[in-house]
Amino acid sequence: MENTQSYTSSLSERYPSKEMKYLFSPEMKFRTWRKLWIALAETEQELGLPITDEQIAELKAAADDINYDEAKEREKIVRHDVMSHVYAYGLQCPKAKGIIHLGATSCYVGDNTDLIIMTEALKLIRKKLINVISNLANFAGEHKAQPTLGFTHFQPAQPTTVGKRATLWLQDLLMDLEDLDHILDSMKLLGSKGTTGTQASFLELFDGDLSKVHQIDGKIAEKMGFDGCYPVSGQTYSRKVDSRVLNILSGIAQSAHKFSNDIRLLQHLKEIEEPFEKNQIGSSAMAYKRNPMRSERIAALSNFVISGVLNPAITASTQWFERTLDDSANKRLSVSESFLATDGILELYMNITSGLVVYPKVIHARLMSELPFMATENIMMDAVKEGGDRQVLHEKIRQHSMAAGKRVKEEGAENDLLDRIAADPEFHTTKEKLLAIMKPENFTGCAESQTEEFLKSCVQPVLDANREALGMTADINV
Repeated sequence: MENTQSYTSSLSERYPSKEMKYLFSPEMKFRTWRKLWIALAETEQELGLPITDEQIAELKAAADDINYDEAKEREKIVRHDVMSHVYAYGLQCPKAKGIIHLGATSCYVGDNTDLIIMTEALKLIRKKLINVISNLANFAGEHKAQPTLGFTHFQPAQPTTVGKRATLWLQDLLMDLEDLDHILDSMKLLGSKGTTGTQASFLELFDGDLSKVHQIDGKIAEKMGFDGCYPVSGQTYSRKVDSRVLNILSGIAQSAHKFSNDIRLLQHLKEIEEPFEKNQIGSSAMAYKRNPMRSERIAALSNFVISGVLNPAITASTQWFERTLDDSANKRLSVSESFLATDGILELYMNITSGLVVYPKVIHARLMSELPFMATENIMMDAVKEGGDRQVLHEKIRQHSMAAGKRVKEEGAENDLLDRIAADPEFHTTKEKLLAIMKPENFTGCAESQTEEFLKSCVQPVLDANREALGMTADINV
């Protein structure tokens, strides 16, 4: 039966995927600790320490069979998680227990594991980001020519197209991907540098042989699948790494939040809606409602991630010399929860973009209600060609527009601007001529071609280079 009397986090139950939750699970952490201990023992053996193949084989045989209960009981006594797991591993590996963690400090397993987990989590975030980009690219391509009313200040402005608007969301995500790839390419391990980063214990182990000590980090990095280690450190890797990583997550959250705002506004306008399932309930009171709850959840989680960048920034800026321990409790929360929340954001983003519903007739009707105002410059230019005075015509347009706008706002009546212009002899035109101008596609500028070119030159190369990442689907919990 579910435990209903203890606190549980929404980030462990509602929002993230199983894959992301596993990366921040105890099993992932402690299995990685054991991989690191094996890598250290192998490295020390390769560099000449008296560690036998039999000892390493024993460590490998027990690597995934973690005796959690014994580690937990030991921690109650010694109050040290790393030494408790060294002890528990030693119980399973009696021949190797004397060489487990040899020369290392706790940060060898703790910090290297954190870097490994963050790297794997960034890879998962990247994969989901690619799939959101793919979904939006398909949407933009499908609706590249659909004229829609543009907005500045959420006031009617020059028309654009539905697809062109989607390219704005896409461009933000491409920036995020570029930033993510830069950080991912720069991720390194701490290595094994000892209590203050000087590797003094290893210099002692290898009888002062600097050439061997200098090889330790490179060998460990290679065994753990990394290109290298940070060249210098105190006892820990610089906490600025956490700050850099969470800034990437914040950037993704910013982009997603912007998208969710636009979708919520469009859903209010009844132009575009997020997916709404057959049996979904939009409101407990108002049965007719279709609340944009997925977009709202993106906004909520994004606020959390964006605000979360303060934690690692403060932690990085307040570390003392070679290390203090006031980072530990904070980073256990801030790093893991930012990743879990960002994963939840991208799950929702994938879900929404795979099923956006567009209502072309509503889009067209709203555009046509405002298009006469947008067309006034073209109408004025045509009238000048017929011999009209540009300054006189401009004032006439202003007066007619104000009158038509007042009629719409105060009386709730139809926009009669075209009728007013047609009836004004200064314009030398007819209602029929004016209506012939009122083709929405005549007012969207380069929106369609911009969309085509952007998808071809900026988006498609990214998708082509990441084909193996495509095909993900989102399974949101609520």
